[in-house]
Amino acid sequence: MRSLAERWLEAAYGGERWLMALRPLEALYRCVMRRRARAYANGRRAVWRAPVPVVVVGNITLGGTGKSPLVAWLARHLGEAGWTPGILSRGYGGRSDRYPLYLEADTSVAESGDEPRMLADQTGCPVVVDPDRPRGGRRLLEAGCDILISDDGLQHLALGRDLEIVVVDGHRGLGNGHCLPAGPLREPAERLASVDAVMVNGRMHQQTLASGHAMHLTPVAWRALGDGRRRSLSPLPFTGPVHALAGIGRPARFFETLRELGVEFEAHAFGDHHRFTAVDLAFDDDRPVVMTAKDAVKCRGLIAEAWSLDVEAVPEPAFVDWLDARLAMS
Repeated sequence: MRSLAERWLEAAYGGERWLMALRPLEALYRCVMRRRARAYANGRRAVWRAPVPVVVVGNITLGGTGKSPLVAWLARHLGEAGWTPGILSRGYGGRSDRYPLYLEADTSVAESGDEPRMLADQTGCPVVVDPDRPRGGRRLLEAGCDILISDDGLQHLALGRDLEIVVVDGHRGLGNGHCLPAGPLREPAERLASVDAVMVNGRMHQQTLASGHAMHLTPVAWRALGDGRRRSLSPLPFTGPVHALAGIGRPARFFETLRELGVEFEAHAFGDHHRFTAVDLAFDDDRPVVMTAKDAVKCRGLIAEAWSLDVEAVPEPAFVDWLDARLAMS
């Protein structure tokens, strides 16, 4: 059964008219956001400027956009270019009593949240979780990082930044174009004009953006939850049909990818950052179980055999050239 938040998000992206009743609250929300931004701009609220470049990767919409795969790609790309990148995250869904939390191999997902754990595993880069972004950034500097990547930090204005990259889901675009709570926007659409780059994940189904760099997510391998071993996409390492689990911002994207890979499955969609239990993974048959990489970090130890699908972001070459040129100036 879908939660109230999931039904609201579906209405916001689907253009349901009843959300117009919330326009007065949207006006209040916009006012609060403007005042907050001005407070940081005019110095009434402190902004920490790191002595190294800071790249913020975020979004202006609620729901999944493909931001985390781009963060992972960026960390790997910077490492290959000679930088020592560190990833800074809020750690949504995690809770710790020792911030800043520097992720070690044995740091639990319950402490870090799912996305930081996934990013640490995928990139091998230092990852720090801290609700206080400047404090977390200083911890990464202590670890020897010479460039910081702030994951989902667009609205965290206390952290100064050199580059802002926004990821937009090409399928859903900006939804109905309204801010919370009348729509899915965290900030007004005109905010996109002030960022350094807009990445459109997948083909744009709605003409809501005048420009943007293209990117897509591509599956690269299957990974066994038990021992972490990787297998090629084809032939499939399991026999179908399977149970397919997705607790991400847009589960439909994962299910679409499975269809493209020729996987026969029964879909099980959960809310974003869902905390899986053994009950969620208990089925009355012996079909294999497949899931996203983000869900896999929460399901280790809960199920004997399952497979996750590793995907990677692939930005268009023009974006890569632009990024390298901008960072060369830093």
